[in-house]
Amino acid sequence: MLKVQQLAVDYRGVRGLDDVSFQIEPGQLVGIVGPNGAGKSTMMKAMLGLVPTVSGHVSFCTCPLCNQLERVAYVPQRSQIDWDYPVTVWNVVMMARTRKLGWFRSPGRATKEIVKTALEQVEMLDLRHRRIGELSGGQQQRVFLARALAQEADIFLFDEPFNGVDQPTEAIMFQVFANLKAQGKILLVSSHDWGESMSQLDRLLLLNRQLIADGLPATVMTPENLQQAYRGVLGHSHPNDQSFVC
Repeated sequence: MLKVQQLAVDYRGVRGLDDVSFQIEPGQLVGIVGPNGAGKSTMMKAMLGLVPTVSGHVSFCTCPLCNQLERVAYVPQRSQIDWDYPVTVWNVVMMARTRKLGWFRSPGRATKEIVKTALEQVEMLDLRHRRIGELSGGQQQRVFLARALAQEADIFLFDEPFNGVDQPTEAIMFQVFANLKAQGKILLVSSHDWGESMSQLDRLLLLNRQLIADGLPATVMTPENLQQAYRGVLGHSHPNDQSFVC
């Protein structure tokens, strides 16, 4: 079980995340939604120790998550990745094996097979020799999904993975998510517009610095909860409107 308890983050004296607690069982796909500046990306980074926290504790199987990060695959927003870096699709995914392989050991047959299988799952094996910067947005996202798969992690954190991707890529991603769920993995995914895809979630977290609601999508996305989460932001727009980015 992944457990987040009373997680809080300050930015120069301003509370960016306040007293957030939840837990996720193995085999669950949990979505996060909320307005711009709600703290969705911050929460994922805080869980991994990438930003300092003022309070809170994150554990997996009763042990601090920060002591077992090799069990976590994290895919940040595409805007945080240097797409001009001259590296091929194959090598991007191979980087996922570096922790287990070591920096100075050549990959063996088993390692290459793991990378090959990951690329096949996202239908990118044929482009394995292409530079990452030459790909479309959807193709780039598939490559980083393959990299996450190649880590053979227990926990998968995806920050805005659907942003700027095409429909075939989104379908592939949800198929991969379903496979990971069947393997008992934990998936936490943020998105600014779930749309019809919300029906594929086991749970939804509605966040605006604090956790507004946690449960089945239908019970979370009520007018009362949305008003509280998007107060001062919604106006007369729907919270799934494309103007609401994470």
